[in-house]
Amino acid sequence: MSTTPQETEIKKGLAGVVVDYTAISKVNPDSNSLLYRGYPVQELAAAKSFEEVAYLLWNGELPTPEQLEEFQARERAGRALDPVLKTVIDALPVGSHPMDVCRTAASVLGARHPQAEDSSPEANLSKAIDLWAAMPAVVAYDQRRRHGQDAVEPRDDLGYSANFLWMTFGEEADPAVVDAFNVSMILYAEHSFNASTFTARVITSTLADLHSAVTGAIGALKGPLHGGANEAVMHTFEELGIDPSESAEDAAARAKTWMEEALAAKKKIMGFGHRVYKHGDSRVPTMKAALDAMIEHYGRPELLGLYNGLEQAMDEAKSIKPNLDYPAGPTYHLMGFDTPTFTPLFVASRIVGWTAHVMEQAGANSLIRPLSAYNGVEERHLG
Repeated sequence: MSTTPQETEIKKGLAGVVVDYTAISKVNPDSNSLLYRGYPVQELAAAKSFEEVAYLLWNGELPTPEQLEEFQARERAGRALDPVLKTVIDALPVGSHPMDVCRTAASVLGARHPQAEDSSPEANLSKAIDLWAAMPAVVAYDQRRRHGQDAVEPRDDLGYSANFLWMTFGEEADPAVVDAFNVSMILYAEHSFNASTFTARVITSTLADLHSAVTGAIGALKGPLHGGANEAVMHTFEELGIDPSESAEDAAARAKTWMEEALAAKKKIMGFGHRVYKHGDSRVPTMKAALDAMIEHYGRPELLGLYNGLEQAMDEAKSIKPNLDYPAGPTYHLMGFDTPTFTPLFVASRIVGWTAHVMEQAGANSLIRPLSAYNGVEERHLG
């Protein structure tokens, strides 16, 4: 067997490798803040709609009132579920994972788009808006069909987040729920060169179309080490057992014991730690505040107990902080989303970030093609 030359340093997982520039987002190490086009995401989540943040990520600046009105009208015009796509979704097994439905939907929408083979900046922005506008109907209908329910038509008098909830549950959501959902969409929208975004940029670098890049990104996001973590968090809560009659104190004590035993058994616990953040995910306080609001809104203190117990035990044992998926999972659960739908919600949000990166990559493209160090059998010959 040949060996890797001593002078070749392998960066497993591309850890620490800087591969390109981006003007879309960064983590500011001084403030430990995630910045979207320079704005701390917690400030955006506190004061802006998801539509305004989408506009910012795609265009570089927040919209004027006139630009926002035009942008909202463009998004609302694309909300309806394409009848052909509905037929395709209905042909998929009800037991298939919702992420498979999202992946298929992105591909179908790409094949049917009138600008499918046009990758000009104008066409890419148009396709990005269309895909972003269309995905909530896909996610909402897929959850509903699994419960034997029909699709709900979109409403053009509601904002993005309120309409998403309307199409999923068939009733107008309380403003507090809409606010919490809007916060989650903003926080999940973008995060630099994460696995799925880098996948989208690699595909784009081959000069493939925008929908191909997003389809590949959805495949990367499905994995539990990336987007699937928010589902895994809820599976942990479900394994613990959720009892609405339990007090927060009792739930916390039970969760703490469970975590201590799980860590002693070297069990992998999702929702904690992050490759980028070494002092805690900067998005967590904002999402935790949204979770607290939902716990109060729905009267479910036992979930706060489970959350606090697990977090405390992990901190005491490993000094590892939660990441965004940890508060997002129980927040979506309280709203009524099925656990397998959590990562598709991530898709609906991250389409904005992915497509911003697709357009940035296409604007200054170079084929992404890294090298490898061979450590297989040395040259040999037949006979």
